[in-house]
Amino acid sequence: MKISKIFIDQAVSELPETISFISTLKIPSSIVTDTKQLYEIVSQSEDPVTTGKNLLFLTENKGTFLKECPGTSHYTCCGYKILHIGSFCSMDCSYCILQVYFHPPILQYYMNSKKLFNELSQHFSSKKLSRIGTGEFTDSLIWEPMSDLTEKLVVEFSKQTASVLELKTKTVSIQALSRLPHNRKTILSWSLNTESIIQSEEKKTASLSARLQAAARCESLGYPLAFHFDPLIIYEGCEKDYQDVIKKIFDHVSPENIVWISLGSFRFIPSLKPIIQKRFEQSDIIYGEFITGLDGKMRYFKPFRIQLYKKIASYIRNFSSDILVYLCMEDDEVWKKSLGFTPSEHECKSLPRMLDQSAIQHCNLNDFIQE
Repeated sequence: MKISKIFIDQAVSELPETISFISTLKIPSSIVTDTKQLYEIVSQSEDPVTTGKNLLFLTENKGTFLKECPGTSHYTCCGYKILHIGSFCSMDCSYCILQVYFHPPILQYYMNSKKLFNELSQHFSSKKLSRIGTGEFTDSLIWEPMSDLTEKLVVEFSKQTASVLELKTKTVSIQALSRLPHNRKTILSWSLNTESIIQSEEKKTASLSARLQAAARCESLGYPLAFHFDPLIIYEGCEKDYQDVIKKIFDHVSPENIVWISLGSFRFIPSLKPIIQKRFEQSDIIYGEFITGLDGKMRYFKPFRIQLYKKIASYIRNFSSDILVYLCMEDDEVWKKSLGFTPSEHECKSLPRMLDQSAIQHCNLNDFIQE
């Protein structure tokens, strides 16, 4: 993470977590009592997104840390719970929705972890089966090694009986994980794409080979794994390229240790298009054959999505018929034509229950009370 300056909310400036965080970075910092000036620096910049990625605001989460995944209307959601540890990302992917999601876009990390763990403790006491992740509004591991929050989370999850933590990343920042008693309650997951897309559209991320080597290392440490192909991007030769990625996954890790693999096609809200055009002039991903979906997002024509999903699912099935492969934000027609069934037709009767069941099978979750 390359940060030019740190701004510290006065409300968290004396917290031990804050003092420890800034001590690892030899970067100018200043305490702020009013965020207006900070936000003006970003919003008035010629390129607010780039500016926001180079400034870090350490602050407090005044809302709840544990949230339901917002999903999207008209499409099947996985029932994920978000642990909101921070926002935005220091990596720079052309397709990233976070470029327009935050106003202004600025790296923020929450220091009031006591509140976070109080919320988790209350949630754990309910004994309800839950899949919880930190990688929705930021990358789970970009905050290493400045923060020890990930280590504390892995340890806390290891002590309870009904929830799994998923750490989703495009980094290889796994050094701290080697010494933790995780009890198979933490899933390490990587967002993957083809070599071509990683090089052209995923700036400042780890290479495909580095991600898979990190996954292999985590498997050797006993962690269950997951992989996410989202967004799948259609281009000439993409099917062969995705087939190559699938092969490389199984060259590195065993199928028995993969909890799930998700597939989701590139989709974007219209306001993202001019940002990609301005910030990634060489990118052509927004010039595919798109239609407006039921949620207002631009999506590939349904037959194109179905064809790619079917191909990738078949590549995975060539290595294992047991891995749970699921679609991210698609309707029943796409499920049926791509995977041969809809979530309601599955023995689990819904996508959240399908994922819960796979978590039980892989993550040492035998003692729980399900809703």
